[in-house]
Amino acid sequence: MAVCKAIFEPEHPLSITRQCALLGLSRSSVYYRPVPAPAEDLVIMRRLDELQLEHPWTGSRSLRDQLQRDGHPVGRNRVRRLMQRMGLHAVYGRPRTTIPDQTHRISPCRLRGPRSDRSNQVWAADVTYFPMARGSLCLVAILD
Repeated sequence: MAVCKAIFEPEHPLSITRQCALLGLSRSSVYYRPVPAPAEDLVIMRRLDELQLEHPWTGSRSLRDQLQRDGHPVGRNRVRRLMQRMGLHAVYGRPRTTIPDQTHRISPCRLRGPRSDRSNQVWAADVTYFPMARGSLCLVAILD
C-alpha cells in the first residue's frame, strides 16, 4: 500500500477516482485510515494472552470470568472479538474430526459372516491422542 499512497496525491494530474479505476481499487481503500486499538483493549488483550498460555483449553466464557475476577469489566462478546482479533481459540477436541474422503474406497465388514472362536483370528486397534501441557499423549489399544 506504500506504493499506492505515493500515487494518491492531490497534486497528481490524474484524479483519485481515475487512479483507483486504473489500479482496480475502491476509493474507500484510499481514504481509509486504520484506527488504533484503545489502550484498555491492549491491556485486556495482554491479559488474555497470558491466560490463554496458562490454560489453552479455556474459552471465551472462562476467560471472561477470569478477567472479571482480575478487575476488568468485560462481556463475553468483547472477549470473543478480542480473541478473534488475536487469533486465539480454545484447544479441545472438535466433533467430526475424521471426515471420510469421498474418493476413498470403503472396505466391507468382514466380521459379519464368520465366527471368531480362537485367538489371533480377529484384531482391532484404536489410537487416541490426549492434549497435555507440553504436547500430547498417545494411547494405543490393540484387542485380540
